[in-house]
Amino acid sequence: MPRHIRKGDQVIVTAGNQKGTVGEVLQIDDEQGTCLVKGVNVRARRLRPNANRPQGTTVRTEFPIHMSNVSPVVDGKPSRVRFEVRPDGSKVRVAVRGGQVLHQLRGARQG
Repeated sequence: MPRHIRKGDQVIVTAGNQKGTVGEVLQIDDEQGTCLVKGVNVRARRLRPNANRPQGTTVRTEFPIHMSNVSPVVDGKPSRVRFEVRPDGSKVRVAVRGGQVLHQLRGARQG
């Protein structure tokens, strides 16, 4: 099944505690159906002191969220995605809101 988001897309969170937050997709995990979004679902992990860090430290990292909870952003609002095949044979992702081309999936076919 084709994905509605890709690495590097600007997306908005549509459900959950972070609803309305906009960020960039950093990574996608197809097996789990999740994605990492920059600045969304950030958790803090405290590391104990050791020889390198006598005071200890806190590391903040993004945790994955399900792909169904994000949508591409078009004009500051979430948009659904449609897939179209152009006359030259290329397949593109098109935003339903406004008809803007989001990304070209395949190059033109050689005839």
